[in-house]
Amino acid sequence: MPITLAELLDSRDKRVKHQKDLLGAYPGKSLLCLTVQLPGPDKRNTTSLKIAEAGVVAVRKAFLPEYEELKDLETGYEAYFLVDLPAEEAKRRACEIEDTHPLGRLMDIDVLRAIPPEDPQPVVENYFSQGFAKNQFPTTSTKPTRIVGRADIGLEARRCLLCENEVRYCMRAKTHSKEELLSRIEQMLKEYELQAPNPRTD
Repeated sequence: MPITLAELLDSRDKRVKHQKDLLGAYPGKSLLCLTVQLPGPDKRNTTSLKIAEAGVVAVRKAFLPEYEELKDLETGYEAYFLVDLPAEEAKRRACEIEDTHPLGRLMDIDVLRAIPPEDPQPVVENYFSQGFAKNQFPTTSTKPTRIVGRADIGLEARRCLLCENEVRYCMRAKTHSKEELLSRIEQMLKEYELQAPNPRTD
Protein backbone atom coordinates (compact mmCIF):
# COMPACT_ATOMS: atom_id res chain seq x y z
CA MET A 1 0.00 0.00 0.00
CA PRO A 2 1.47 3.40 -0.98
CA ILE A 3 2.28 5.73 1.90
CA THR A 4 1.98 9.48 2.09
CA LEU A 5 4.71 12.01 2.77
CA ALA A 6 3.25 12.63 6.22
CA GLU A 7 3.45 8.92 7.03
CA LEU A 8 7.03 8.77 5.79
CA LEU A 9 8.09 11.70 7.95
CA ASP A 10 6.25 10.35 10.97
CA SER A 11 7.99 6.98 10.60
CA ARG A 12 11.33 8.77 10.31
CA ASP A 13 10.70 10.67 13.54
CA LYS A 14 9.63 7.51 15.38
CA ARG A 15 12.68 5.64 14.09
CA VAL A 16 15.02 8.39 15.27
CA LYS A 17 13.40 8.43 18.72
CA HIS A 18 13.63 4.67 18.98
CA GLN A 19 17.29 4.74 18.01
CA LYS A 20 17.94 7.30 20.75
CA ASP A 21 16.03 5.21 23.29
CA LEU A 22 17.95 2.03 22.44
CA LEU A 23 21.35 3.69 22.64
CA GLY A 24 20.35 5.30 25.93
CA ALA A 25 19.23 1.96 27.34
CA TYR A 26 22.40 0.16 26.21
CA PRO A 27 25.29 2.58 26.77
CA GLY A 28 28.55 1.67 25.07
CA LYS A 29 26.89 -0.46 22.40
CA SER A 30 26.69 0.23 18.68
CA LEU A 31 23.27 0.18 17.03
CA LEU A 32 22.52 -1.20 13.59
CA CYS A 33 19.32 -0.17 11.85
CA LEU A 34 18.39 -2.17 8.76
CA THR A 35 15.92 -0.83 6.21
CA VAL A 36 15.25 -1.57 2.53
CA GLN A 37 16.17 0.70 -0.39
CA LEU A 38 12.97 0.68 -2.42
CA PRO A 39 11.99 3.59 -4.70
CA GLY A 40 8.49 4.99 -4.72
CA PRO A 41 5.79 5.29 -2.05
CA ASP A 42 5.02 1.56 -1.72
CA LYS A 43 7.42 0.48 1.04
CA ARG A 44 5.90 -2.81 2.18
CA ASN A 45 5.35 -5.56 -0.36
CA THR A 46 6.56 -9.06 -1.13
CA THR A 47 9.78 -7.76 -2.66
CA SER A 48 10.73 -5.51 0.25
CA LEU A 49 9.98 -8.22 2.81
CA LYS A 50 12.17 -10.76 1.03
CA ILE A 51 15.04 -8.27 0.92
CA ALA A 52 14.56 -7.42 4.60
CA GLU A 53 14.51 -11.07 5.62
CA ALA A 54 17.74 -11.71 3.73
CA GLY A 55 19.27 -8.70 5.47
CA VAL A 56 18.27 -9.93 8.92
CA VAL A 57 19.86 -13.32 8.25
CA ALA A 58 23.06 -11.66 7.00
CA VAL A 59 23.31 -9.35 10.02
CA ARG A 60 22.75 -12.19 12.46
CA LYS A 61 25.51 -14.20 10.80
CA ALA A 62 28.00 -11.32 10.68
CA PHE A 63 27.40 -9.88 14.15
CA LEU A 64 25.72 -12.32 16.58
CA PRO A 65 23.75 -9.36 18.04
CA GLU A 66 23.14 -9.06 21.77
CA TYR A 67 19.68 -7.60 21.13
CA GLU A 68 17.40 -7.43 18.13
CA GLU A 69 14.01 -6.01 17.33
CA LEU A 70 12.13 -6.54 14.07
CA LYS A 71 9.31 -4.28 12.90
CA ASP A 72 7.15 -5.13 9.90
CA LEU A 73 5.54 -1.76 9.19
CA GLU A 74 3.49 -0.35 6.31
CA THR A 75 6.09 2.41 6.05
CA GLY A 76 8.82 -0.19 5.53
CA TYR A 77 10.53 -2.99 7.40
CA GLU A 78 12.85 -1.91 10.22
CA ALA A 79 15.29 -4.10 12.13
CA TYR A 80 17.36 -2.95 15.11
CA PHE A 81 20.44 -4.75 16.43
CA LEU A 82 22.72 -3.86 19.33
CA VAL A 83 26.29 -5.13 19.14
CA ASP A 84 29.30 -4.96 21.43
CA LEU A 85 31.66 -3.48 18.84
CA PRO A 86 33.15 -0.06 18.18
CA ALA A 87 30.92 1.78 15.73
CA GLU A 88 33.63 1.96 13.06
CA GLU A 89 34.18 -1.81 13.14
CA ALA A 90 30.44 -2.39 13.05
CA LYS A 91 30.21 -0.11 10.02
CA ARG A 92 32.94 -2.08 8.23
CA ARG A 93 30.99 -5.29 8.70
CA ALA A 94 27.75 -3.62 7.66
CA CYS A 95 29.37 -2.28 4.50
CA GLU A 96 30.72 -5.72 3.71
CA ILE A 97 27.15 -7.00 3.70
CA GLU A 98 25.98 -4.09 1.55
CA ASP A 99 28.87 -4.57 -0.90
CA THR A 100 29.07 -8.39 -1.16
CA HIS A 101 25.63 -9.86 -0.44
CA PRO A 102 23.65 -10.53 -3.65
CA LEU A 103 20.92 -8.21 -2.32
CA GLY A 104 23.21 -5.97 -0.31
CA ARG A 105 22.82 -3.00 -2.61
CA LEU A 106 19.12 -3.01 -1.78
CA MET A 107 19.79 -2.88 1.96
CA ASP A 108 20.57 0.18 4.05
CA ILE A 109 22.39 -0.81 7.24
CA ASP A 110 22.99 2.31 9.29
CA VAL A 111 25.38 2.16 12.22
CA LEU A 112 24.83 4.64 15.03
CA ARG A 113 26.56 5.56 18.23
CA ALA A 114 25.53 7.90 21.00
CA ILE A 115 27.05 11.37 21.21
CA PRO A 116 26.97 13.67 24.24
CA PRO A 117 23.76 15.74 24.31
CA GLU A 118 25.83 18.89 24.82
CA ASP A 119 27.61 18.24 21.51
CA PRO A 120 24.84 17.68 18.92
CA GLN A 121 25.74 17.18 15.29
CA PRO A 122 23.62 17.96 12.24
CA VAL A 123 22.66 14.87 10.30
CA VAL A 124 21.64 15.10 6.65
CA GLU A 125 18.42 13.28 5.82
CA ASN A 126 18.08 11.96 2.27
CA TYR A 127 14.65 11.20 0.88
CA PHE A 128 15.27 11.53 -2.84
CA SER A 129 14.86 7.77 -3.23
CA GLN A 130 11.39 7.95 -1.68
CA GLY A 131 9.82 9.70 -4.67
CA PHE A 132 9.24 13.03 -2.95
CA ALA A 133 10.50 16.43 -4.03
CA LYS A 134 13.41 18.06 -2.20
CA ASN A 135 11.37 21.07 -1.08
CA GLN A 136 8.71 18.94 0.60
CA PHE A 137 10.60 18.27 3.80
CA PRO A 138 13.45 19.59 5.96
CA THR A 139 16.87 18.14 5.04
CA THR A 140 18.71 18.48 8.35
CA SER A 141 18.00 17.80 11.97
CA THR A 142 19.91 17.74 15.23
CA LYS A 143 20.03 14.41 17.02
CA PRO A 144 21.76 12.95 20.07
CA THR A 145 23.09 10.10 17.91
CA ARG A 146 25.57 10.02 15.09
CA ILE A 147 25.43 7.85 11.99
CA VAL A 148 28.84 6.44 11.08
CA GLY A 149 29.18 6.88 7.33
CA ARG A 150 31.17 5.05 4.70
CA ALA A 151 33.56 8.00 4.44
CA ASP A 152 34.34 7.63 8.16
CA ILE A 153 35.98 4.28 7.45
CA GLY A 154 37.59 5.26 4.16
CA LEU A 155 35.07 3.76 1.74
CA GLU A 156 33.62 5.34 -1.38
CA ALA A 157 29.99 6.31 -1.66
CA ARG A 158 27.54 3.70 -2.88
CA ARG A 159 26.97 3.39 -6.62
CA CYS A 160 23.72 3.46 -8.54
CA LEU A 161 22.01 0.19 -9.39
CA LEU A 162 21.86 1.10 -13.08
CA CYS A 163 25.04 3.09 -13.75
CA GLU A 164 28.43 3.91 -12.25
CA ASN A 165 27.44 7.28 -10.79
CA GLU A 166 27.14 7.77 -7.05
CA VAL A 167 23.63 6.84 -6.03
CA ARG A 168 22.97 10.25 -4.45
CA TYR A 169 23.61 12.00 -7.76
CA CYS A 170 21.15 9.83 -9.64
CA MET A 171 18.57 10.33 -6.88
CA ARG A 172 18.88 14.10 -7.02
CA ALA A 173 18.83 14.27 -10.80
CA LYS A 174 16.15 11.56 -11.08
CA THR A 175 18.32 9.98 -13.75
CA HIS A 176 16.36 6.74 -13.75
CA SER A 177 12.64 6.16 -13.55
CA LYS A 178 10.99 4.30 -10.71
CA GLU A 179 9.98 1.60 -13.19
CA GLU A 180 13.58 1.09 -14.34
CA LEU A 181 14.80 0.76 -10.77
CA LEU A 182 12.02 -1.61 -9.71
CA SER A 183 12.65 -3.78 -12.77
CA ARG A 184 16.33 -4.09 -11.85
CA ILE A 185 15.42 -4.87 -8.23
CA GLU A 186 13.06 -7.65 -9.30
CA GLN A 187 15.78 -9.07 -11.54
CA MET A 188 18.26 -9.10 -8.66
CA LEU A 189 15.75 -10.82 -6.40
CA LYS A 190 14.97 -13.51 -8.97
CA GLU A 191 18.67 -14.22 -9.48
CA TYR A 192 19.13 -14.48 -5.73
CA GLU A 193 16.19 -16.84 -5.26
CA LEU A 194 17.53 -19.14 -7.96
CA GLN A 195 20.68 -19.64 -5.91
CA ALA A 196 19.31 -19.71 -2.35
CA PRO A 197 16.02 -20.56 -0.62
CA ASN A 198 14.00 -17.76 0.89
CA PRO A 199 15.62 -16.80 4.21
CA ARG A 200 13.68 -17.05 7.44
CA THR A 201 13.90 -14.55 10.29
CA ASP A 202 12.17 -16.71 12.87
